Amino acid sequence: MDGKNRSDIRPGLAVAVVLKKDQRTGTLTEGIVQDILTSSPFHPHGIKVRLSSGAIGRVKVIK
Repeated sequence: MDGKNRSDIRPGLAVAVVLKKDQRTGTLTEGIVQDILTSSPFHPHGIKVRLSSGAIGRVKVIK
């Protein structure tokens, strides 16, 4: 799954996200979803989430 559908993501899920500062390089940061920040059911760049570490990014890979 690629993280573009909100219905695929829920708190507690292990994911890899791209942080805002890493968008140019595409560097992935792994973590556990704490909150889902995107309210729409689909986003072409990935659903925005807050990880348990406090980092915010768009989901690229669901583990």
